Amino acid sequence: MVALWAGNFVISKAAISSVPPIAYSALRFGLASVVLVAVLRWREGDLGLPRRDAIEMIALGCLGFGLYQILWTTALGMISAGDSALLIAATPVITAMLAVAIGADRFTPVKLGGALVAFAGVGLVVGADSSVDLGRSLAGDLITLAAAACWATYMSFGAGVLRRHSPLKTTTWAVVAGTIVLVPLGVGQLSTLADPLAIVWAAVPAILYSGVLAAGLPNVAVFHAVKLLGPSRVTAFQFLVPALTVVLAAAFLAEPIRLAQIVGGVVIVAGVLLTRRESLVPPALRRAFADG
Repeated sequence: MVALWAGNFVISKAAISSVPPIAYSALRFGLASVVLVAVLRWREGDLGLPRRDAIEMIALGCLGFGLYQILWTTALGMISAGDSALLIAATPVITAMLAVAIGADRFTPVKLGGALVAFAGVGLVVGADSSVDLGRSLAGDLITLAAAACWATYMSFGAGVLRRHSPLKTTTWAVVAGTIVLVPLGVGQLSTLADPLAIVWAAVPAILYSGVLAAGLPNVAVFHAVKLLGPSRVTAFQFLVPALTVVLAAAFLAEPIRLAQIVGGVVIVAGVLLTRRESLVPPALRRAFADG
């Protein structure tokens, strides 16, 4: 899962140089929806949307796959693939801050220290590249952090739904809901192109990779892991993605590996690990999610 997601940063960065970002997300999540619905039908037989959790599943999908993708791909056009992955790696700390914000947890000195360290690393990454337009890159950084907040919310609140439904069914309906958000905006972007069919056809390999190997099957694996380990442990694996992304981006996109980028990444990981000394999602919050 980690390797596939790291590759997705690089492939998506290359693809959106020709395909508008939201249109690209709509295409790959449209494909992911078809694949997941087919797999759900094959594996479980029942495609029905659970009535009890229908609203929650749809809302999570709109947030975690719809809004997240709008923000992330838009920002990816403004910053490097490596920086994007490094900033998304702050998700575990944002998860902890979410728990505090809704009153289900409090910042202990360790957690507070970890959060401060992690966001010091974010600051290093944000300020690492002075060779690009400062306003554009800063906007991309901030939008990426907003996308990370969407993913943290999705991972946290999705844990309760998982106690009542399979990871496959939960992921399928969340992806479908997100796709419904993306399609109208994506069609609007494609309509502005002179020859949309030719551009989309050229991006088919990227769409296949991102739709099936990055957006579809790994998200089922994520929810299987969340069901077994809990959201905080799973989000902690996120810090493995940026290191691999930076290497892949250097190899395939010729993105420079900057010293400040490396130091910032290490500091982010240190902050995440420090925060992880105590569970990012405490028992009280987990019970709240389990109770719906």
